[in-house]
Amino acid sequence: MRIRFSLVSAAGFLLALPVLASTVSPAAPMHRRHAHHARATTSQCGRVAGHASHTVLANPAAVPCRVAAAPLAPVQTPADPVSQLDAATAQPLPSPANLAPVTRVRASASRPRARMARARFVPPLRGSLESLMRQNERDEAEGLIRIENDAQLEQLEAGRDIVPVPASYSLRVNPDLPVNRRYCRPWTAHFLTDLARNHYARFHRSLQVNSAVRTVEYQRSLIAINGNAAPADGDIASPHLTGAAVDIGKKGMSFSELSWMRAWLLPLQTTGKIDVEEEFYQSCFHITVYRGYAPPPPPRMIAHRRHTSTTLLATGVH
Repeated sequence: MRIRFSLVSAAGFLLALPVLASTVSPAAPMHRRHAHHARATTSQCGRVAGHASHTVLANPAAVPCRVAAAPLAPVQTPADPVSQLDAATAQPLPSPANLAPVTRVRASASRPRARMARARFVPPLRGSLESLMRQNERDEAEGLIRIENDAQLEQLEAGRDIVPVPASYSLRVNPDLPVNRRYCRPWTAHFLTDLARNHYARFHRSLQVNSAVRTVEYQRSLIAINGNAAPADGDIASPHLTGAAVDIGKKGMSFSELSWMRAWLLPLQTTGKIDVEEEFYQSCFHITVYRGYAPPPPPRMIAHRRHTSTTLLATGVH
């Protein structure tokens, strides 16, 4: 029985030898502690395998990455150092670390530029002696006469040569202004309607007309109490005498309203449709309107035609 058991054991051992030989590597004989450390390795992807408190950093190139789908191709190092230079400039080829900032700069350069800030200030439209002379010349060339007295004023009113100032929710008249002097030329009334409507749409406040048509008789009496009043005759006479000029009060206007008014009036003056003298002693916009005044397009057209010169500056004022 003992001999038979020994033969069976020996036969089983001989059969197990090939299996043990295929599973044991040539480098298997090592100390147990060293074998435990060798199991902790670092792959090409930088991940550390093995026990958390006992790790041995192996060469990343010697240990394959276990999470990679396919083995990476070996990197071929050129034998000749000159091959690492750019053939055109003989400069070292840029590394990926140097290429990243350049890529970001090019991406930012392709972005659209920020819109320009809106205009917040328009300088005052100060008058001059030349401007006053030009107003008289234009009124005379258009065949306008200087109204001498109240009787002639009534005749012009009856013939509709002058019309009432178009008072409305957006345009009021100074209550101290006499009733018979709340008149102006038809094209001046058209101008006031356009200006007041657009100003109200922007600021929800009404404008005020402080002065409109005057007579030569009244202008002479005004000179006696107001040293800044224009003469009643001559080349620099007051344009109010023809009924084409009006004064719009500035009192109570905000900084934005003043800038908007200047921006609205400036293109019309540049194109020769009006003349503006911004007064500070009386605090008003003195505006002479000519027959050739053409009203700006309605608000719907303004929205589609931002290039309209009359509204280009005014729409950019806060």
